[in-house]
Amino acid sequence: MAVKWTGGHSSSILCLNVNTEGLVASGAEGGELTLWDGGGALAGQLQLPKADDVTSVLFSPCHPTRLYTSHGETISLLDVRSLKEPVEHFHVNEEEINCLSVNETESFLAAADDSGAIKIVDLENKKVSRSLRHSNICSSVAFRPQRPQSLVSCGLDMQVMLWNLQKARPLWTTNLQECETEDDSPQSAGQFFNPPLAHSLSVASCGNIFGCGAQDGKVRIFRVTGVKFERELEFEGHSLGVSQVLFMPEAYWLLTGGNDGKVLLWDVSSEVGKQQQSPAKSLQRRKAQAPASTKKDGKLNKVASNGHARVSPKLTIEHGEKVNWISCAEIKGSRRVLVADQSSSVSVYPLPEP
Repeated sequence: MAVKWTGGHSSSILCLNVNTEGLVASGAEGGELTLWDGGGALAGQLQLPKADDVTSVLFSPCHPTRLYTSHGETISLLDVRSLKEPVEHFHVNEEEINCLSVNETESFLAAADDSGAIKIVDLENKKVSRSLRHSNICSSVAFRPQRPQSLVSCGLDMQVMLWNLQKARPLWTTNLQECETEDDSPQSAGQFFNPPLAHSLSVASCGNIFGCGAQDGKVRIFRVTGVKFERELEFEGHSLGVSQVLFMPEAYWLLTGGNDGKVLLWDVSSEVGKQQQSPAKSLQRRKAQAPASTKKDGKLNKVASNGHARVSPKLTIEHGEKVNWISCAEIKGSRRVLVADQSSSVSVYPLPEP
């Protein structure tokens, strides 16, 4: 059963984040921002100006008291020790921001918005250093751990992109719909009605593996090798769109949340680990038989969706409400998953130990 954290919001919670000290931030519709301690007690509240929806909250990776928030087209930097007026504002996006990401050294911040733009803010000089672009709403952006100049993004244009801050164009792009037609799968026709609009991204702590959740209910795992990435694994994650994916700090445990009201925990380490042993051989093999291997993967994926899965959920949480955001926290020595949905409360579930 879920423990509910209540009393912090009056409307639907849209986003969550946890700092290294266990403080939780939640943002909701109407400009509501709330801080919680690890036990679910209120630790602070703020009403952001203009009452724009708070769409992303993100603690600094270097300073746990610094909190970045996006509301409307504005990014505000707050000090959680004194939750009053924002310390700083950045107004660099022209449309509503959907996602924020800060690199490990806190030198750059990325803000993805409804116009498809990703504005890169140089936090030292406090100005936009780069503007990257999708052709439709950019739903998610994430800097890669251990690579402060590199990031990945995805959007409702069905594109997944790899970027380096030295260049304005993507290093590599994959169209999720084209992946489907390559697979020669009978489900391709269904793609027309339920296209793989990409909603969420998360990069594993190694920095080379990342997951993407899409509207077609599938979770796709990619591996970055140099200046490109390849699809490593694909499986049916949810019966409706996958709204959230989150790699946990453990090697390759992935949490996913869906519009079907489920939160699932996957262990993809055995699949990702196989390739890890000999990336060079795997790369040569793929180059030599690219079309065959994609079809082969397609068949394996179909098998997976029929229940003979190479990957099946390690844990299934029947949350019951469309998932807006998931986050992970250590509470009283145990790992928990925090879930935000259409309601005004945060739901907290226990997770198994790795």
